[in-house]
Amino acid sequence: MLHYMCLINNLGGAAWVTIYLDNETERRLNAILQDSKVSKSKWICDLIRAKTADVWPESITKLAGTWKDFPSAEKIRNQMGSDAKREPM
Repeated sequence: MLHYMCLINNLGGAAWVTIYLDNETERRLNAILQDSKVSKSKWICDLIRAKTADVWPESITKLAGTWKDFPSAEKIRNQMGSDAKREPM
Protein backbone atom coordinates (compact mmCIF):
# COMPACT_ATOMS: atom_id res chain seq x y z
CA MET A 1 0.00 0.00 0.00
CA LEU A 2 1.24 3.45 -0.91
CA HIS A 3 0.66 6.74 0.89
CA TYR A 4 0.66 10.12 -0.90
CA MET A 5 0.15 13.70 0.17
CA CYS A 6 -1.20 16.31 -2.23
CA LEU A 7 -0.76 20.06 -1.74
CA ILE A 8 -3.66 22.09 -3.09
CA ASN A 9 -3.28 25.88 -3.23
CA ASN A 10 -6.57 27.69 -2.86
CA LEU A 11 -6.80 31.48 -2.50
CA GLY A 12 -3.39 31.69 -0.91
CA GLY A 13 -4.08 28.89 1.55
CA ALA A 14 -2.88 25.34 1.37
CA ALA A 15 -4.39 22.00 2.31
CA TRP A 16 -2.68 18.67 2.74
CA VAL A 17 -4.63 15.66 1.55
CA THR A 18 -3.54 12.17 2.48
CA ILE A 19 -4.70 9.26 0.36
CA TYR A 20 -4.02 5.57 0.63
CA LEU A 21 -3.77 3.51 -2.55
CA ASP A 22 -4.13 -0.24 -2.73
CA ASN A 23 -1.53 -2.08 -4.82
CA GLU A 24 -3.71 -2.34 -7.95
CA THR A 25 -4.57 1.38 -7.90
CA GLU A 26 -0.91 2.25 -7.39
CA ARG A 27 0.01 0.01 -10.36
CA ARG A 28 -2.54 1.80 -12.56
CA LEU A 29 -1.29 5.23 -11.47
CA ASN A 30 2.32 4.25 -12.18
CA ALA A 31 1.36 2.89 -15.61
CA ILE A 32 -0.37 6.17 -16.56
CA LEU A 33 2.53 8.29 -15.36
CA GLN A 34 5.35 6.09 -16.67
CA ASP A 35 6.05 8.24 -19.74
CA SER A 36 4.61 11.43 -18.32
CA LYS A 37 6.53 14.40 -16.99
CA VAL A 38 3.85 14.98 -14.35
CA SER A 39 4.34 14.08 -10.69
CA LYS A 40 1.88 11.83 -8.93
CA SER A 41 0.78 14.69 -6.69
CA LYS A 42 0.14 17.00 -9.65
CA TRP A 43 -1.77 14.30 -11.55
CA ILE A 44 -3.98 13.60 -8.53
CA CYS A 45 -4.56 17.33 -7.94
CA ASP A 46 -5.47 17.83 -11.61
CA LEU A 47 -7.89 14.90 -11.41
CA ILE A 48 -9.60 16.41 -8.36
CA ARG A 49 -9.94 19.76 -10.14
CA ALA A 50 -11.30 18.12 -13.31
CA LYS A 51 -13.84 16.01 -11.43
CA THR A 52 -15.10 18.97 -9.41
CA ALA A 53 -15.24 21.53 -12.24
CA ASP A 54 -18.53 23.40 -12.55
CA VAL A 55 -18.24 24.12 -16.28
CA TRP A 56 -18.09 21.89 -19.34
CA PRO A 57 -14.64 21.44 -20.87
CA GLU A 58 -14.04 23.57 -23.98
CA SER A 59 -13.76 20.42 -26.10
CA ILE A 60 -17.41 19.66 -25.24
CA THR A 61 -18.83 23.17 -25.65
CA LYS A 62 -17.26 23.39 -29.12
CA LEU A 63 -19.46 20.47 -30.18
CA ALA A 64 -22.66 22.51 -29.87
CA GLY A 65 -24.27 22.86 -33.29
CA THR A 66 -21.83 20.59 -35.10
CA TRP A 67 -24.44 17.96 -36.07
CA LYS A 68 -26.09 19.50 -39.13
CA ASP A 69 -28.56 16.63 -39.57
CA PHE A 70 -29.67 16.50 -35.93
CA PRO A 71 -33.46 16.89 -35.73
CA SER A 72 -34.96 19.95 -34.09
CA ALA A 73 -36.64 19.72 -30.69
CA GLU A 74 -40.02 20.19 -32.36
CA LYS A 75 -39.44 17.26 -34.72
CA ILE A 76 -38.38 15.01 -31.84
CA ARG A 77 -41.44 16.02 -29.79
CA ASN A 78 -43.79 15.43 -32.74
CA GLN A 79 -42.69 11.79 -32.88
CA MET A 80 -43.39 11.23 -29.17
CA GLY A 81 -47.19 11.46 -29.28
CA SER A 82 -49.41 13.21 -26.76
CA ASP A 83 -49.13 13.24 -23.00
CA ALA A 84 -51.74 11.40 -20.98
CA LYS A 85 -54.49 13.54 -19.51
CA ARG A 86 -53.53 14.67 -16.04
CA GLU A 87 -55.74 14.77 -12.98
CA PRO A 88 -56.89 18.24 -11.89
CA MET A 89 -55.24 19.64 -8.81
